[in-house]
Amino acid sequence: MGLSLYIGNKNYSSWSMRPWVLLRQSGIAFDEVMVRFDSFSGDSRFKQRLGPISPAGRVPVLVDDDFVVWDTLAIAEYVAEKFPEKNLWPRDPQARARARSLCAEMHSGFGALRSACGMNIEADLAEAGKIIWRDKPAVRADVARIVDMWSELLTMHGGPMLFGEFSIADAYFAPVCMRLRTFALPVPEAITAYVQRVAALPGVKAWIDGALAEKDFLDFEEPYRIAR
Repeated sequence: MGLSLYIGNKNYSSWSMRPWVLLRQSGIAFDEVMVRFDSFSGDSRFKQRLGPISPAGRVPVLVDDDFVVWDTLAIAEYVAEKFPEKNLWPRDPQARARARSLCAEMHSGFGALRSACGMNIEADLAEAGKIIWRDKPAVRADVARIVDMWSELLTMHGGPMLFGEFSIADAYFAPVCMRLRTFALPVPEAITAYVQRVAALPGVKAWIDGALAEKDFLDFEEPYRIAR
């Protein structure tokens, strides 16, 4: 049967984007199973579909034959161990530890940026971004931390990706790149260039194309727009 990856809407689901991009960009074959958001209540179609698959009832979920892995970090680690020849973590032990640290920080942190600037690839929310940037110092602090970490890594490793070659870290921060683009948050030129390089990766471009093709407008994911 091989690998199957259960994901949510590509336009909105930042958590789903990470392992999907990781697998696609790394050339690892998998079957995509789309479970579109309707709501997250216990009786929603979304929960009813995922309930028999994963005890967490959330996406993403990786299924390897009959073995289930949920949570993006666990999926990344499982895939890295299953396909060691892909070198999904940096080869150098210290760089590998740094990459894991940054992914863990992203996994549990940056709550202000997540809350105010939800991933919405299809939208142009530059005007909302100006207001958020003006009024929410916690968002500015989150972006400053991201700029600092990315700038250090790009200088240290010389690019084009955070650790030179594409790694789990780039897949993990791909949704942040989408947020920076959608909300046009002000960042230095070198960071904008990295965001553009990430968006141009074949795996990321394929996700973006899928997001643009969905044409789903979900009110509960749209704090800044109304349906037309």
